[in-house]
Amino acid sequence: MQKVALITGAARRIGAVIARILHENGMNVVIHFHHSENEARLLCESLNNIRKDSALAIIADLQDKNQWKPLINQTIELSGRLDLLVNNASDFFATPMGSITDEDWNLLLDVNLKAPFFLSEYAAPHLQKTKGSIINIVDIHAERPMKSYSIYSISKAGLLMATKTLARELGPDIRVNAVSPGPILWPEGENVISDSDKQHILDATALKRHGSPEAIAKAVLYLVRDANYITGMNLLVDGGRSVMI
Repeated sequence: MQKVALITGAARRIGAVIARILHENGMNVVIHFHHSENEARLLCESLNNIRKDSALAIIADLQDKNQWKPLINQTIELSGRLDLLVNNASDFFATPMGSITDEDWNLLLDVNLKAPFFLSEYAAPHLQKTKGSIINIVDIHAERPMKSYSIYSISKAGLLMATKTLARELGPDIRVNAVSPGPILWPEGENVISDSDKQHILDATALKRHGSPEAIAKAVLYLVRDANYITGMNLLVDGGRSVMI
């Protein structure tokens, strides 16, 4: 039976590339989305054109705790098994000191930390059956906070600790690891940054260039396919930015 991966926030950007790379390497994929339904459906269609009945899309609002367990249950009902959970979905916006609200705190912590943790808990019995694994997409700012993004940085620091905690709690049957991207894709919408700020960030990497979403997806693939004696670890894919900060 084909192995199955559930990737949260997989309709676009890095999540979509992770889904494509895992699919290319033989896994069936469940594409979770919230707002990006058109992109999710198109991605599913393109993957199913490559391999019939190999992709499906499921909607869920990860800020709503009542939708976490049904997301796992639907995956099992529709796919029959679960071999990999990739907690990729994330909210990202500035929270400068002096302007932070309870709503900001709850949104970022619910989506970026609580949802991945509880999705992992609900997925664990199914992953145990397949000797599967969990990969959390964290951030280099989990260890080095980003100015004006305090709650986001806190949420990712929590997810990094959750990775280590879950590795201990769910071993030996389930491996749990993290991937921390550096400058891969530039922020969108209200978080857009200037060209000069982009250049400043790239100058602060050892490789002096940004990475690609494929680099993150291939790191995920490595941890899934080739790293059977690695758990509780955080793989930094940042062009050396972490050693320059």
